Amino acid sequence: MQVSPARHCMIAELSAMLAACARLTTEEDGSLLVRIHAERKEAADKCCLLLEKLFGWKEGRLCRTGNLVEIVRTEDAERLLNTAKLKPEEEAVETGLAADNLIVQNTCCKRAFIRGTFLCTGSVNDPEKAYHFEIVLPDEARARQMQNIINSFSIDAKVILRKRYYVVYVKEGAQIVDLLNIMEAHRALMQFENVRILKEVRNSVNRQVNCEAANINKTVTAASRQIDDIIFIRDKVGFDKLSEGLEEIARLRIEYPEATLKELGAMLNPPIGKSGVNHRLRKLGEIAEGYR
Repeated sequence: MQVSPARHCMIAELSAMLAACARLTTEEDGSLLVRIHAERKEAADKCCLLLEKLFGWKEGRLCRTGNLVEIVRTEDAERLLNTAKLKPEEEAVETGLAADNLIVQNTCCKRAFIRGTFLCTGSVNDPEKAYHFEIVLPDEARARQMQNIINSFSIDAKVILRKRYYVVYVKEGAQIVDLLNIMEAHRALMQFENVRILKEVRNSVNRQVNCEAANINKTVTAASRQIDDIIFIRDKVGFDKLSEGLEEIARLRIEYPEATLKELGAMLNPPIGKSGVNHRLRKLGEIAEGYR
């Protein structure tokens, strides 16, 4: 499991994790207990690793049961709170912990803080379905703090209230890639980027196919209408009533119903351009409408 070599970054990451998933309990005798209840095994493992790196505390000093990690010595709890710049949210027997902004003065520490919070309460949607990055936090103050830290990297994070929780989210694919890079989640970044590129290429191809299909339908519809007009003129009055140019294009249109305007123009002698062919066909349409 990767850990930043800088002590201040380790402190920032641990502070973020404790603010996201730890509670401070004051026992009846006045002793303090810090209880870290991580939803993910990876988060609990990372907390234990950071506590060992920063303070030398191993599982003999810590009490761990599954994803629950407890710091049971008052002196250890006080040292942890002072080092990680954490303070109780309120005066109560049990309360959450808030991280001081002093912990994220450096850009590298902001990266570590985002990474720590995301490991505890964050998620990224399958990019095949939708682009959505989110971090779920218990109150607005912590959500706004996280939003400001993310936005300091020129990323447009937003905050919404979902039931009892505040969600910091990003929905733009390229910005999610930037966030994964900021957190140094390089393997996840490569997987996300590969899917995103394939998805965008597929969407681009689909748009081109749809555009070409629409153009073909438009061309077929126009050609069908032109042929109907020409047959009407032929059966109603005959081609001998038409000028030489109109008669020539009328016969070619019937003979080559699938030809484009450019191809019809090239068959004439002398050849003419698309606009010239279009003008003659439009004139034939006006003649047919007049007779109708």
